Amino acid sequence: MLTPLQFRPGVIRDVPAYAAKGNWYDCNLVRFRLGLPESMGGWQQVLPDQYQGSLRSMHVWFNLNKARRLALGTHLKYYLEAGEALYDITPVRATSTLSSDPLAVTSGSNLLTVTDTAHGTVENAFVTFNSATGIGNITPAMLNTEHQIVNVVDGNTYQIELPVNASVTDASFGGTPSAAYQINPGLDTQVGGAGWGAGAWNTDTWGAEFAFNVEQALRIWTQDNFGEDLIFNVRDGNVYYWDNSAGLTATGVGLSTLSGAEASTPTVARQVMVSDRDRHVIAFGANQGGSTAQDPMLIRFSDQEDPLTWTPTATNTAGDLRLGSGSRIVRAIETKREILVWTDAALYSMQFIGPPFTFGVQQISSGVTQQGFNCYAAAEDTVFWMGKASFFVYSGQVQELPCPIKDYVFSDFNAQQADKVFAGTISEFSEVIWFYPSANSDENDRYVIFNYQDKAWYFGQLSRTAWMDCCPEPFPIAAGTDRRLYYHENGVNDGSTIPPSPLNAYIESTPLDISNGENLMFVNRILPDVTFSDSSNTQAAQAPRVTMTLKAQNFPGSALGTSQSATAVRQATFPVEQFTEQVHIRLRGRTVRLRVESNQVNTRWILGTPRIDLRPDGRR
Repeated sequence: MLTPLQFRPGVIRDVPAYAAKGNWYDCNLVRFRLGLPESMGGWQQVLPDQYQGSLRSMHVWFNLNKARRLALGTHLKYYLEAGEALYDITPVRATSTLSSDPLAVTSGSNLLTVTDTAHGTVENAFVTFNSATGIGNITPAMLNTEHQIVNVVDGNTYQIELPVNASVTDASFGGTPSAAYQINPGLDTQVGGAGWGAGAWNTDTWGAEFAFNVEQALRIWTQDNFGEDLIFNVRDGNVYYWDNSAGLTATGVGLSTLSGAEASTPTVARQVMVSDRDRHVIAFGANQGGSTAQDPMLIRFSDQEDPLTWTPTATNTAGDLRLGSGSRIVRAIETKREILVWTDAALYSMQFIGPPFTFGVQQISSGVTQQGFNCYAAAEDTVFWMGKASFFVYSGQVQELPCPIKDYVFSDFNAQQADKVFAGTISEFSEVIWFYPSANSDENDRYVIFNYQDKAWYFGQLSRTAWMDCCPEPFPIAAGTDRRLYYHENGVNDGSTIPPSPLNAYIESTPLDISNGENLMFVNRILPDVTFSDSSNTQAAQAPRVTMTLKAQNFPGSALGTSQSATAVRQATFPVEQFTEQVHIRLRGRTVRLRVESNQVNTRWILGTPRIDLRPDGRR
């Protein structure tokens, strides 16, 4: 009797495998399309160079000459990618003319000690010197470049590393150089806790007021393009402006420092955005005009088409709104019809209503939770996000998404690094993807996907810190933990290695039985149903193939993966190529599972409905 091995799309993991029969139970780098499982596309490097720091935000746009611009924010730097080259546009925090001969070296050491009174810098920050003079084998070219600070000795002294060990000892040389300090870097790992030892060392002064819950957030940037220019900010930090006409080597400058900027221009915000419909610059969690203190519940917006005018008057559309429910704004997401604003206690809808109020807000839900700043993804007018222990969707009202792998995800989740969760969309396949850190990882190493067309969930292992969908890019772009950018769904291999590596794509089903497992079954052959569309192996010795494994069990609690003398488990493994018609096997058990996997390069597969030839084989 030929029996089809047909299973419902998606993976079910939150119930025992036998209770979930008729479904898939485990997978990696596999998606569902039209109800059928297939291996995911591969990825290739976007740029030959690595960036510095962990990347957690991206934004793409085009200038008036139709040249692409890609903004990249890491915990150390802010970059612009153009023409497959990286440009450092990190804003400068301060410039300083150092006192005479402020440099010191010791023979045999590569550490350069710099004296600059009240420098205000921190470890891992960047400084660029100009007009410094060398000594011994320390040349001016070694000094007059950008350096990363490796040690802050005190408030007036810090150290950097030179490319060579000094051949002399001199406590006072260098002439009268100038120093340009980039804004200080942020955290790459979230630090939290309470009481003694919580937070980073030296965060506050001795004897400062005790904070019961100490949390230092990750460095995350937000950004949006204002025409061909860029407005960006550090979360809960200053707002900056990059002028496309100034050239690719120009750095960002404070928005409030631009010529014509009002004194009330925000100098701190949690997030900045340019509204697509009416072109107001919006600052969420900003400081009020005339104050430098951040109001975490205040929304301010500039005059229409004018990022430098923020003081409301009878002749402009600038203004502000203050939300009432919660203690801080968490994140804002723009959809086609509205801007959604989450606080730590509620969800608001913000809409353009025209003069005299310009914008209006309405609370639409309360008690919602979220994992982190980047846990949201918008698809048209629908927004999906990851909550503390559930997934949610908003499409006019907030609903919890039924998820059959919810316990699987959140039982192996590093809640201390929840702010690293990053959500994105893969619109070509109607997918929302969340990257998250597993319990034993401080960085994103897992993903979970919701296919909103097939209403299917699936998961796998992949280390990505940020994601951006393909439009207007040719492919989705992702940031790896190796500090490289990758085009995804590009080819069929893992392009992070040289030569490319195969994808570890596999899927395994729940058990299939006959007569509710009352009878043993005997399987003597399988008729594969698999296609290798887009595979590029053509030689007979490298023909694309998958490995199919049938695993037979006598009882649901029997171990899988090894043959046992008590016949509790038996398995048959065989390669399947494009034109494999049938495979003869001998397998006996009460239930049988199917596993399909591939482990060679240039292989992509789509699984149809294989059939097995089985017959009852008694009840013993």
